[in-house]
Amino acid sequence: MTAKTDLKKSLDCYRARKGELRIVEVPEQRYLMIDGHGDPNSSPQFGTAIEALYPIAYGIKFASRNILGRDYVVMPLEGLWWADDASSFTSARDKSLWQWTLMILQPEWIDGAMFDAALARASAKDPSARVGEVRFETLAEGLCVQTLHVGAFDDEAPLLARMHEEFIPQNALAMTGRHHEIYLSDPRRGDPARRRTILRQPVVPLS
Repeated sequence: MTAKTDLKKSLDCYRARKGELRIVEVPEQRYLMIDGHGDPNSSPQFGTAIEALYPIAYGIKFASRNILGRDYVVMPLEGLWWADDASSFTSARDKSLWQWTLMILQPEWIDGAMFDAALARASAKDPSARVGEVRFETLAEGLCVQTLHVGAFDDEAPLLARMHEEFIPQNALAMTGRHHEIYLSDPRRGDPARRRTILRQPVVPLS
């Protein structure tokens, strides 16, 4: 058996340091995705979305290992977040207005047939789960600004304000796309003050 691949270590766009805002080029990548809306702390959709993603993610991993001989570390949970009013993420923090897509990155050798097979197995095992809402989709973010936040999710606002209102315009960039978070720490457990989250914002150069 070959060594287990860990994409967090090989992809530059999964590296970030606390206090450092930097510009990165994120390649086109494929994810398991599922959508929802509302406050992640109180909306039952958030928990059931996570429960739908992981059986498929691990089903694909085991198929890759057993059939292809290519084992890898399942990537951390990620989320795209947006709202009609951007202040709901910074000053207002009105989580009831949030829309989101939860995601898990897949290695480049995973194809649609492997996803379909894992989806069918997960659906048969638990027909009541939301696995039928999970899709396999490509995301092309391109140029992004990102940093590492250490602490509770509700403490992200000052760092996001610095990113949005200072760093991005000072570098002749403008925001585009959706706010992206990568949860290096499991958001469901552990001390919130020690959570490690990559905060990413797609950008475009100002003309």
